[in-house]
Amino acid sequence: MKNMASIKEVLENIEHLDINDQTYIFGVLSKRLIELKRSEIAKRAIEAEQTFRDGNVKSGTLDDLWNDLND
Repeated sequence: MKNMASIKEVLENIEHLDINDQTYIFGVLSKRLIELKRSEIAKRAIEAEQTFRDGNVKSGTLDDLWNDLND
């Protein structure tokens, strides 16, 4: 719960800033989140490529995959 208190304090401090500073902070955080999401997508892509190279990928039609799941 300490973390939530810290977040609340940060948000309250940001509220006291003028609109330009708040806009700047929003931009910085937005860019950081975009980069974090890109990194996660890249990591998942690398894992998917490795899974494919290892031969641990199933392919087929939706019906084929559905039947395979239900076997």
